[in-house]
Amino acid sequence: MNLRRTWAVARKEFLHITRDARSLIMALALPLLMLLLFGYALTLDIDRIPTLVYDADRTPESRDLIARLQGSRYFQIRGYADTYAAIEAAVDRNQCLLGVVVFNNYARDLLSGREADVQLLLDGSDSNTASIALGYARSLLQMYDLELRAGAMNRRGGGAAGAPVEPRLRIWYNPDLKSRNYIVPGLIAVILMIIAALLTSLTIAREWEMGTMEQLLSTPLRPAEVVLGKMAAFFALGVTDMLVAIVVGVGVFRVPLRGSLLFLAGTSGIFLVGALCWGILISALVRSQLFAYQLGALTSFLPAFLLSGFIFSIENMPAAIQVITYLFPARYFVTILKGVFLRGVGSRVLWAEAALLLAFAAVVFVLATRKLHQKVA
Repeated sequence: MNLRRTWAVARKEFLHITRDARSLIMALALPLLMLLLFGYALTLDIDRIPTLVYDADRTPESRDLIARLQGSRYFQIRGYADTYAAIEAAVDRNQCLLGVVVFNNYARDLLSGREADVQLLLDGSDSNTASIALGYARSLLQMYDLELRAGAMNRRGGGAAGAPVEPRLRIWYNPDLKSRNYIVPGLIAVILMIIAALLTSLTIAREWEMGTMEQLLSTPLRPAEVVLGKMAAFFALGVTDMLVAIVVGVGVFRVPLRGSLLFLAGTSGIFLVGALCWGILISALVRSQLFAYQLGALTSFLPAFLLSGFIFSIENMPAAIQVITYLFPARYFVTILKGVFLRGVGSRVLWAEAALLLAFAAVVFVLATRKLHQKVA
Protein backbone atom coordinates (compact mmCIF):
# COMPACT_ATOMS: atom_id res chain seq x y z
CA MET A 1 0.00 0.00 0.00
CA ASN A 2 1.35 3.40 -1.02
CA LEU A 3 0.74 6.27 1.39
CA ARG A 4 1.15 8.91 -1.33
CA ARG A 5 -1.64 7.41 -3.41
CA THR A 6 -3.83 7.04 -0.32
CA TRP A 7 -3.24 10.66 0.61
CA ALA A 8 -4.08 11.76 -2.94
CA VAL A 9 -7.49 10.08 -2.69
CA ALA A 10 -8.02 11.58 0.77
CA ARG A 11 -7.11 15.06 -0.48
CA LYS A 12 -9.56 14.69 -3.36
CA GLU A 13 -12.35 13.82 -0.89
CA PHE A 14 -11.37 16.71 1.38
CA LEU A 15 -11.66 19.11 -1.55
CA HIS A 16 -15.04 17.67 -2.53
CA ILE A 17 -16.35 18.05 1.03
CA THR A 18 -15.16 21.65 1.40
CA ARG A 19 -16.58 22.62 -2.02
CA ASP A 20 -19.98 21.12 -1.21
CA ALA A 21 -20.96 23.65 1.45
CA ARG A 22 -24.49 22.28 1.92
CA SER A 23 -23.29 18.75 2.71
CA LEU A 24 -20.62 20.09 5.04
CA ILE A 25 -23.11 22.24 6.94
CA MET A 26 -25.52 19.32 7.18
CA ALA A 27 -22.81 17.00 8.47
CA LEU A 28 -21.77 19.49 11.16
CA ALA A 29 -25.20 20.88 12.06
CA LEU A 30 -27.16 17.62 12.10
CA PRO A 31 -25.47 16.22 15.25
CA LEU A 32 -26.05 19.48 17.13
CA LEU A 33 -29.66 19.64 15.98
CA MET A 34 -30.33 16.02 16.95
CA LEU A 35 -28.75 16.50 20.36
CA LEU A 36 -30.83 19.57 21.10
CA LEU A 37 -34.06 18.01 19.84
CA PHE A 38 -33.59 14.67 21.57
CA GLY A 39 -32.10 16.18 24.70
CA TYR A 40 -34.90 18.67 25.27
CA ALA A 41 -37.90 17.19 23.45
CA LEU A 42 -37.44 13.46 24.00
CA THR A 43 -37.82 12.57 27.64
CA LEU A 44 -38.93 9.37 29.27
CA ASP A 45 -39.33 11.03 32.65
CA ILE A 46 -42.96 10.76 33.72
CA ASP A 47 -43.92 13.51 36.13
CA ARG A 48 -46.54 16.26 36.39
CA ILE A 49 -49.21 13.72 35.41
CA PRO A 50 -52.39 15.69 34.60
CA THR A 51 -54.90 14.62 37.26
CA LEU A 52 -58.57 15.32 37.88
CA VAL A 53 -60.07 14.73 41.36
CA TYR A 54 -63.62 13.75 42.31
CA ASP A 55 -63.93 14.06 46.11
CA ALA A 56 -67.29 12.66 47.21
CA ASP A 57 -66.27 12.44 50.87
CA ARG A 58 -65.17 16.05 51.48
CA THR A 59 -63.56 15.38 54.84
CA PRO A 60 -60.25 16.57 56.30
CA GLU A 61 -58.78 13.13 55.52
CA SER A 62 -59.84 13.23 51.87
CA ARG A 63 -58.59 16.81 51.54
CA ASP A 64 -55.30 15.73 53.09
CA LEU A 65 -55.04 12.96 50.50
CA ILE A 66 -55.60 15.47 47.70
CA ALA A 67 -52.97 17.73 49.26
CA ARG A 68 -50.53 14.82 49.14
CA LEU A 69 -51.20 14.49 45.43
CA GLN A 70 -50.66 18.21 44.92
CA GLY A 71 -47.42 18.12 46.87
CA SER A 72 -45.96 15.31 44.77
CA ARG A 73 -43.96 16.27 41.70
CA TYR A 74 -45.46 13.31 39.88
CA PHE A 75 -49.02 14.69 39.82
CA GLN A 76 -50.48 17.96 38.64
CA ILE A 77 -54.07 18.62 39.75
CA ARG A 78 -55.85 20.16 36.74
CA GLY A 79 -59.21 20.57 38.47
CA TYR A 80 -62.05 19.00 40.41
CA ALA A 81 -65.02 17.07 39.10
CA ASP A 82 -68.48 16.42 40.54
CA THR A 83 -69.37 13.36 38.44
CA TYR A 84 -67.81 10.44 36.62
CA ALA A 85 -69.00 11.95 33.36
CA ALA A 86 -66.79 14.99 33.92
CA ILE A 87 -63.71 12.77 34.33
CA GLU A 88 -64.61 10.75 31.23
CA ALA A 89 -65.07 13.92 29.19
CA ALA A 90 -61.69 15.28 30.38
CA VAL A 91 -59.95 12.02 29.42
CA ASP A 92 -61.60 12.07 25.98
CA ARG A 93 -60.36 15.62 25.41
CA ASN A 94 -56.82 14.70 26.58
CA GLN A 95 -57.12 17.10 29.49
CA CYS A 96 -56.13 14.53 32.09
CA LEU A 97 -54.44 11.15 32.26
CA LEU A 98 -55.51 10.18 35.77
CA GLY A 99 -58.82 10.51 37.57
CA VAL A 100 -58.90 10.06 41.36
CA VAL A 101 -62.29 9.27 42.93
CA VAL A 102 -62.61 9.44 46.74
CA PHE A 103 -65.81 7.65 47.75
CA ASN A 104 -68.29 8.54 50.48
CA ASN A 105 -67.37 7.38 53.98
CA TYR A 106 -63.69 7.20 52.99
CA ALA A 107 -62.47 8.79 56.21
CA ARG A 108 -64.88 6.85 58.45
CA ASP A 109 -63.86 3.50 56.97
CA LEU A 110 -60.18 4.36 57.09
CA LEU A 111 -60.14 5.55 60.70
CA SER A 112 -62.25 2.63 61.91
CA GLY A 113 -59.82 0.11 60.46
CA ARG A 114 -62.05 -1.00 57.61
CA GLU A 115 -61.02 -0.97 53.94
CA ALA A 116 -61.37 2.51 52.46
CA ASP A 117 -61.92 2.78 48.73
CA VAL A 118 -60.19 5.18 46.37
CA GLN A 119 -60.70 4.61 42.66
CA LEU A 120 -58.04 5.39 40.04
CA LEU A 121 -59.24 5.98 36.49
CA LEU A 122 -56.43 5.91 33.90
CA ASP A 123 -56.22 6.61 30.19
CA GLY A 124 -54.77 3.36 28.89
CA SER A 125 -54.20 4.54 25.31
CA ASP A 126 -50.56 5.05 26.33
CA SER A 127 -50.04 1.82 28.25
CA ASN A 128 -46.47 2.53 29.37
CA THR A 129 -47.26 5.95 30.82
CA ALA A 130 -50.48 4.66 32.39
CA SER A 131 -48.72 1.77 34.14
CA ILE A 132 -46.04 4.07 35.56
CA ALA A 133 -48.66 6.59 36.71
CA LEU A 134 -50.57 3.75 38.37
CA GLY A 135 -47.47 2.70 40.26
CA TYR A 136 -46.85 6.25 41.49
CA ALA A 137 -50.46 6.65 42.65
CA ARG A 138 -50.56 3.27 44.40
CA SER A 139 -47.33 4.00 46.26
CA LEU A 140 -48.60 7.39 47.45
CA LEU A 141 -51.96 5.96 48.56
CA GLN A 142 -50.35 3.09 50.43
CA MET A 143 -47.99 5.41 52.32
CA TYR A 144 -50.86 7.74 53.23
CA ASP A 145 -53.03 4.80 54.33
CA LEU A 146 -50.25 3.48 56.56
CA GLU A 147 -49.73 6.88 58.21
CA LEU A 148 -53.44 7.35 58.93
CA ARG A 149 -53.88 3.87 60.37
CA ALA A 150 -50.82 4.29 62.57
CA GLY A 151 -52.17 7.62 63.85
CA ALA A 152 -55.58 6.12 64.58
CA MET A 153 -54.09 3.22 66.54
CA ASN A 154 -51.92 5.60 68.49
CA ARG A 155 -54.94 7.70 69.47
CA ARG A 156 -56.77 4.58 70.66
CA GLY A 157 -53.81 3.71 72.85
CA GLY A 158 -52.67 0.73 70.82
CA GLY A 159 -49.34 2.22 69.84
CA ALA A 160 -48.14 3.06 66.39
CA ALA A 161 -47.84 0.11 64.03
CA GLY A 162 -44.49 0.04 62.38
CA ALA A 163 -43.89 -1.25 58.89
CA PRO A 164 -42.54 -4.84 58.86
CA VAL A 165 -39.89 -3.88 56.30
CA GLU A 166 -38.27 -0.50 55.88
CA PRO A 167 -36.78 -0.26 52.39
CA ARG A 168 -33.71 1.90 52.00
CA LEU A 169 -33.15 2.66 48.35
CA ARG A 170 -29.90 3.69 46.76
CA ILE A 171 -29.83 4.35 43.01
CA TRP A 172 -26.44 4.00 41.39
CA TYR A 173 -25.05 5.83 38.34
CA ASN A 174 -28.18 7.95 37.71
CA PRO A 175 -29.55 8.88 41.15
CA ASP A 176 -31.93 11.55 39.82
CA LEU A 177 -33.38 9.08 37.26
CA LYS A 178 -33.03 11.62 34.44
CA SER A 179 -33.74 10.04 31.09
CA ARG A 180 -31.40 12.42 29.26
CA ASN A 181 -28.46 10.90 31.14
CA TYR A 182 -28.81 7.70 29.12
CA ILE A 183 -30.49 9.15 26.01
CA VAL A 184 -27.65 11.57 25.20
CA PRO A 185 -24.80 8.99 25.37
CA GLY A 186 -26.78 6.54 23.23
CA LEU A 187 -27.57 9.31 20.78
CA ILE A 188 -23.85 9.71 20.06
CA ALA A 189 -23.82 6.23 18.53
CA VAL A 190 -26.87 7.03 16.39
CA ILE A 191 -25.31 10.29 15.18
CA LEU A 192 -22.00 8.69 14.22
CA MET A 193 -23.73 5.81 12.46
CA ILE A 194 -25.95 8.15 10.44
CA ILE A 195 -23.20 10.61 9.49
CA ALA A 196 -20.64 7.94 8.66
CA ALA A 197 -22.81 5.48 6.77
CA LEU A 198 -24.95 7.99 4.87
CA LEU A 199 -22.15 10.28 3.70
CA THR A 200 -19.73 7.54 2.64
CA SER A 201 -22.52 5.56 0.95
CA LEU A 202 -22.49 8.24 -1.76
CA THR A 203 -18.76 8.26 -2.50
CA ILE A 204 -18.25 5.37 -4.93
CA ALA A 205 -21.76 5.70 -6.36
CA ARG A 206 -21.05 9.36 -7.13
CA GLU A 207 -17.91 8.37 -9.02
CA TRP A 208 -19.94 6.01 -11.20
CA GLU A 209 -22.66 8.61 -11.89
CA MET A 210 -20.13 11.33 -12.73
CA GLY A 211 -18.19 8.99 -15.01
CA THR A 212 -14.93 9.39 -13.11
CA MET A 213 -14.80 5.87 -11.70
CA GLU A 214 -13.25 4.48 -14.90
CA GLN A 215 -10.47 7.06 -14.64
CA LEU A 216 -9.93 6.17 -11.00
CA LEU A 217 -9.73 2.48 -11.81
CA SER A 218 -7.20 3.11 -14.58
CA THR A 219 -4.72 4.50 -12.05
CA PRO A 220 -2.31 2.33 -10.02
CA LEU A 221 -4.56 2.72 -6.98
CA ARG A 222 -5.25 -0.44 -5.05
CA PRO A 223 -8.69 -1.13 -3.55
CA ALA A 224 -7.40 -0.75 0.01
CA GLU A 225 -5.90 2.64 -0.88
CA VAL A 226 -9.23 3.79 -2.34
CA VAL A 227 -11.12 2.71 0.78
CA LEU A 228 -8.66 4.27 3.21
CA GLY A 229 -8.32 7.46 1.20
CA LYS A 230 -12.04 8.03 0.90
CA MET A 231 -12.54 7.10 4.53
CA ALA A 232 -9.87 9.50 5.87
CA ALA A 233 -11.75 12.69 5.01
CA PHE A 234 -15.01 11.50 6.52
CA PHE A 235 -13.17 10.12 9.55
CA ALA A 236 -12.01 13.66 10.36
CA LEU A 237 -15.58 14.87 9.95
CA GLY A 238 -16.85 12.10 12.22
CA VAL A 239 -14.30 12.94 14.91
CA THR A 240 -15.46 16.56 14.81
CA ASP A 241 -19.08 15.46 15.23
CA MET A 242 -18.05 13.19 18.10
CA LEU A 243 -16.31 16.07 19.90
CA VAL A 244 -19.33 18.33 19.38
CA ALA A 245 -21.65 15.66 20.78
CA ILE A 246 -19.50 15.11 23.88
CA VAL A 247 -19.11 18.85 24.56
CA VAL A 248 -22.86 19.47 24.20
CA GLY A 249 -23.78 16.39 26.22
CA VAL A 250 -21.47 17.21 29.13
CA GLY A 251 -21.56 21.01 28.97
CA VAL A 252 -25.20 21.69 28.06
CA PHE A 253 -27.11 18.66 29.35
CA ARG A 254 -24.78 17.98 32.31
CA VAL A 255 -24.45 14.29 31.51
CA PRO A 256 -21.77 12.82 33.80
CA LEU A 257 -18.62 11.53 32.12
CA ARG A 258 -17.06 9.23 34.71
CA GLY A 259 -14.96 6.87 32.60
CA SER A 260 -11.71 7.03 30.68
CA LEU A 261 -11.55 9.54 27.84
CA LEU A 262 -8.78 7.51 26.23
CA PHE A 263 -10.91 4.36 26.14
CA LEU A 264 -13.87 6.38 24.84
CA ALA A 265 -11.73 7.90 22.08
CA GLY A 266 -10.31 4.52 21.04
CA THR A 267 -13.64 2.70 20.87
CA SER A 268 -15.26 5.67 19.11
CA GLY A 269 -12.56 5.58 16.47
CA ILE A 270 -13.03 1.84 15.94
CA PHE A 271 -16.80 2.25 15.66
CA LEU A 272 -16.39 5.16 13.26
CA VAL A 273 -14.05 3.16 11.01
CA GLY A 274 -16.55 0.30 10.89
CA ALA A 275 -19.43 2.63 10.06
CA LEU A 276 -17.41 4.38 7.34
CA CYS A 277 -16.37 1.08 5.78
CA TRP A 278 -19.99 -0.05 5.85
CA GLY A 279 -21.00 3.06 3.90
CA ILE A 280 -18.24 2.47 1.35
CA LEU A 281 -19.29 -1.16 0.99
CA ILE A 282 -22.86 -0.05 0.24
CA SER A 283 -21.56 2.49 -2.25
CA ALA A 284 -19.47 -0.20 -3.96
CA LEU A 285 -22.46 -2.53 -4.25
CA VAL A 286 -24.69 -0.07 -6.14
CA ARG A 287 -24.07 2.60 -8.74
CA SER A 288 -26.95 4.93 -7.92
CA GLN A 289 -26.54 7.63 -5.27
CA LEU A 290 -30.26 7.58 -4.51
CA PHE A 291 -30.34 3.83 -3.96
CA ALA A 292 -27.10 3.97 -1.97
CA TYR A 293 -28.53 6.69 0.28
CA GLN A 294 -31.75 4.75 0.85
CA LEU A 295 -29.87 1.54 1.58
CA GLY A 296 -27.52 3.41 3.90
CA ALA A 297 -30.44 4.88 5.86
CA LEU A 298 -32.16 1.49 6.08
CA THR A 299 -29.07 -0.29 7.40
CA SER A 300 -27.68 2.45 9.67
CA PHE A 301 -30.32 4.72 11.18
CA LEU A 302 -33.09 2.18 11.83
CA PRO A 303 -30.90 -0.50 13.50
CA ALA A 304 -29.00 2.12 15.50
CA PHE A 305 -32.24 3.69 16.70
CA LEU A 306 -34.39 0.61 17.29
CA LEU A 307 -32.06 -2.35 17.90
CA SER A 308 -29.14 -0.90 19.84
CA GLY A 309 -30.71 -0.40 23.27
CA PHE A 310 -30.54 3.36 22.69
CA ILE A 311 -34.13 3.82 23.89
CA PHE A 312 -35.85 0.44 23.81
CA SER A 313 -34.56 -2.21 26.19
CA ILE A 314 -33.18 -5.21 24.32
CA GLU A 315 -34.09 -7.53 27.21
CA ASN A 316 -37.79 -6.78 26.63
CA MET A 317 -37.66 -7.64 22.93
CA PRO A 318 -38.71 -11.06 21.55
CA ALA A 319 -35.95 -13.67 21.60
CA ALA A 320 -35.61 -13.70 17.81
CA ILE A 321 -35.13 -9.93 17.70
CA GLN A 322 -32.58 -10.10 20.52
CA VAL A 323 -30.50 -12.48 18.41
CA ILE A 324 -30.68 -10.10 15.44
CA THR A 325 -29.38 -7.19 17.53
CA TYR A 326 -26.02 -8.95 17.86
CA LEU A 327 -25.43 -8.28 14.14
CA PHE A 328 -25.37 -4.51 14.54
CA PRO A 329 -22.32 -2.73 15.99
CA ALA A 330 -24.41 0.09 17.42
CA ARG A 331 -25.55 -2.31 20.15
CA TYR A 332 -21.99 -2.74 21.43
CA PHE A 333 -21.11 0.94 21.09
CA VAL A 334 -24.21 2.05 23.02
CA THR A 335 -23.20 -0.33 25.81
CA ILE A 336 -19.71 1.18 25.82
CA LEU A 337 -21.02 4.74 25.85
CA LYS A 338 -23.37 4.15 28.76
CA GLY A 339 -20.67 2.27 30.63
CA VAL A 340 -18.09 5.03 30.19
CA PHE A 341 -20.43 7.97 30.77
CA LEU A 342 -22.62 6.69 33.60
CA ARG A 343 -20.86 3.75 35.25
CA GLY A 344 -17.29 4.92 34.85
CA VAL A 345 -16.08 1.50 33.67
CA GLY A 346 -13.45 0.85 31.03
CA SER A 347 -11.62 -1.86 29.15
CA ARG A 348 -11.61 -4.25 32.11
CA VAL A 349 -15.41 -4.54 31.88
CA LEU A 350 -16.12 -3.56 28.26
CA TRP A 351 -13.30 -5.43 26.49
CA ALA A 352 -15.70 -7.86 24.81
CA GLU A 353 -17.77 -5.06 23.24
CA ALA A 354 -14.58 -3.31 22.07
CA ALA A 355 -13.29 -6.55 20.53
CA LEU A 356 -16.57 -7.09 18.67
CA LEU A 357 -16.42 -3.55 17.30
CA LEU A 358 -12.88 -4.19 16.09
CA ALA A 359 -13.93 -7.47 14.46
CA PHE A 360 -16.84 -5.74 12.69
CA ALA A 361 -14.58 -2.96 11.37
CA ALA A 362 -12.02 -5.50 10.08
CA VAL A 363 -14.64 -7.68 8.37
CA VAL A 364 -16.38 -4.76 6.67
CA PHE A 365 -13.04 -3.29 5.52
CA VAL A 366 -12.07 -6.60 3.92
CA LEU A 367 -15.47 -6.91 2.23
CA ALA A 368 -15.27 -3.35 0.87
CA THR A 369 -11.77 -3.84 -0.57
CA ARG A 370 -12.74 -7.15 -2.15
CA LYS A 371 -15.82 -5.61 -3.73
CA LEU A 372 -13.76 -2.81 -5.20
CA HIS A 373 -11.26 -5.39 -6.43
CA GLN A 374 -14.11 -7.14 -8.27
CA LYS A 375 -15.10 -3.81 -9.82
CA VAL A 376 -11.53 -3.39 -11.06
CA ALA A 377 -11.55 -6.89 -12.51
